[in-house]
This record gives sequence, structure tokens and C-alpha cells, in this order.
Amino acid sequence: MGFRAPPAPRERPARGRAALRGAGLIGAAAVLIAVAAASIAVGARPLGLGEVWYGLSDPASAHYAVVHEMRLPRTLLGLLAGAALGLAGGVMQALTRNPLADPGLLGINAGASAAVVTSTLFLGIGGLTGQIWFAMLGAAAVSVLVYAVGGGRGATPARLALAGAALNAALFSYVNAVMLLDAAALEKMRFWTVGSLAGADHSTVVRALPFVAAGLLIALATARPLNAMALGDDSARALGAHPALVRAAAIVAITLLCGAATAACGPFVFVGLIVPHLVRGLTGPDLRWLLPYCALLAPVLLLGSDVLGRVLGRPGELQVGVMTAVLGGPVFLWLVVRRKGIRT
Repeated sequence: MGFRAPPAPRERPARGRAALRGAGLIGAAAVLIAVAAASIAVGARPLGLGEVWYGLSDPASAHYAVVHEMRLPRTLLGLLAGAALGLAGGVMQALTRNPLADPGLLGINAGASAAVVTSTLFLGIGGLTGQIWFAMLGAAAVSVLVYAVGGGRGATPARLALAGAALNAALFSYVNAVMLLDAAALEKMRFWTVGSLAGADHSTVVRALPFVAAGLLIALATARPLNAMALGDDSARALGAHPALVRAAAIVAITLLCGAATAACGPFVFVGLIVPHLVRGLTGPDLRWLLPYCALLAPVLLLGSDVLGRVLGRPGELQVGVMTAVLGGPVFLWLVVRRKGIRT
């Protein structure tokens, strides 16, 4: 009987970590399914799990219309928007090497919002597809502007955060001023401006889906080269990555994801900040694992906030944008306190 050499000592821990991360992904998917079921079940008239099932599968069910016309589109839109913002936050933090990067905090969502309000009220663009294109244009413009104001290649996390906060305040002031001067615009868009899933329908989901899907694929494709770029541009080139091309692809992914989510639901804050931080504690900095986790757990946060807002606001509801701000604000302050030594 021949002697078989034992595996190298580092193989087992690596294999064990991969298995643990894979099991974690399955667990995250299970949690997401449970939260999605709760999103369909909770409302003005709560439904049991059996009623949810028959409402989904049986056209003769008394709850079929409510489930298919109101709650299912709302849940699907929450899944899309949550995945989009979670992925955008993960890619943005890796690209800028800024742990405080977030589509809301850096003004990306505000740029998309300002573009949507301008196109809707001044240019008469009423369809969601047209609004998404304008939202992406606004998101891309603010991305470039924040990077330039923050110092370009010499930008530090604190300077980017300050530049984003300043632009975010200016753009949302513009949005609020336009709406306050036009009563019809205020009535039409007051829920959208705080971030809301209410009023979602199947056409909203269908029109946003191609943009989110394209952004998702591009974001996942940048995971490996962004990992290489964490070592520096020279090391990334030695590993076969093309930094300029990777940066352009990452910006396209962020623009697609933020633009589609903001045009469909309005601006949400902190979703793209909180989830990557929580996930990084499980996966480490490897984007090949971090981004799939973000795509699963960010919708958990968004839909969970939406369900919580419906429960706390009965007989009405608190908009999900309000809930994510309430939940995310303390976490952001905690992160800032933890990083007191950050360079300015």
C-alpha cells in the first residue's frame, strides 16, 4: 500500500473558508426568500402563508388580485433596487478605496434625482425608460464631479465624503425648491423624493430590469480585476488587469445600477454603505464573494425596512426611504467614530 502525502497545510483552511462562504450564501438566499414572503404577506390586510401561496398560484383565490397587482410588484422592485444599491456600494468602495463610499452619501443618488425631476417637470419626460436614461446621466455627471472636487487621484476618503455631502445637499435643495414652487409637482413626486416602493407595478419592474441586469453583470465581471487593483495599478497590470478599463467599467456599472434604482423608486441612503461593511466581516475584501453577498443581503435590508415601515405606520405606512435613513444614520456615525484616524 503506497503512502499518500497529506495535503499542504494551507489547503484545508482555504477549502474550509470557501465552504463556509458558500453555506453563507445559501443562508443569505434563504433569509431573502423569507423577507420577500413577509413583504407579500404584510399590508393593510395581513395574509397568512397559505393565503400568500394561493394568492400567488391560484387565479380563483380571493387574494390573487391583491398579491399580483400590488404586493408582488412592490416586492420584486425592492429586490431589484436593493441588489442594485448593494452592488453599487460594494463596487464604489472598492473603486475609491473609501470605506464611507455610498451612492447616497457621495451624491450619486441626488444627481440622479435632480436629473429625473428636471426631465419630468421641465422637459415633459413621463415614461420610466426616459427617466432612467436621465437618471443615469445625472448619476454619471455627479460621479465625475465628486471625484474632481474631492481631489482627483489625490482624493482621500474624507475629502470624497465632504465633496459628496456638499453636492448632495445642493442637489436635494434644488429638487425641493423646484417641487415647492410647483404644487402639482409636489403632489406627484412627494413620495418618490423620500424613496418609496409604494405604487410599484409590473411595468416599473420590467422597464428597470434590463438596466439593473446589465449593471449587475458588469459589476460581477469587475470583481477579479478590482481585487488586483487593491494592490496598486502596477501590480494590477502585472496580474493582467487594465486599470483604466476596469475603472471605466466600474463607473458604468455604478451608473446603471444607481440610475435605474433611483428612477424607479427614488433616492435611498445608507443601503450601499451598511451592507458591504457587514458583509466584509464575513467574506473579507475579496469582491468575488463580497458582491454576491451584497446582491442578496441588500434587498433583505431594503425589504425588511419596507415591512417595518408598514408595521410601525399602521393604519398608513412609513416610506422605506425614511426607514433606511433611521436605521442607517446611527450605523454611519458609528463607522465615522471608528475611523477617527482617517486622513483629511
